[in-house]
Amino acid sequence: MNTLNPCPCGSGLSYSTCCEPIISGRNDAVTAQALMRSRYVAFTLANVDYLMRSHSARTRPVKDRKNIEKWAKSVTWMGLSILDTQAGDASDEIGTVEFKATYLENGKLQQIHEKSLFHRENGNWVYVSGVHR
Repeated sequence: MNTLNPCPCGSGLSYSTCCEPIISGRNDAVTAQALMRSRYVAFTLANVDYLMRSHSARTRPVKDRKNIEKWAKSVTWMGLSILDTQAGDASDEIGTVEFKATYLENGKLQQIHEKSLFHRENGNWVYVSGVHR
């Protein structure tokens, strides 16, 4: 991906100043929403290493790693919309982000609508779980 292109997370920033520093490990996600956006971008890149690293150790789906990568590569990601954020700021320990992610799968437009739970683990934001809407 060209790092000067707009970030796929829809922030309006370039990839190099938005999600790339978080995905590469140079910067930590400051908020739960920043982590959620970076995870969406990691799905668009099929970057399963980052998806595992940014997932809580308690709920990390290590056994599903190959299936996650295969699925992420098989779809065309169309966009991300943040619908609601509760807590999850730099000073918080937990937070939720409700989002919709759209993608094409087998020529059909699909979406993931989820309210995701994030918490801090060793001082860093991680994804814990989500409830599909």
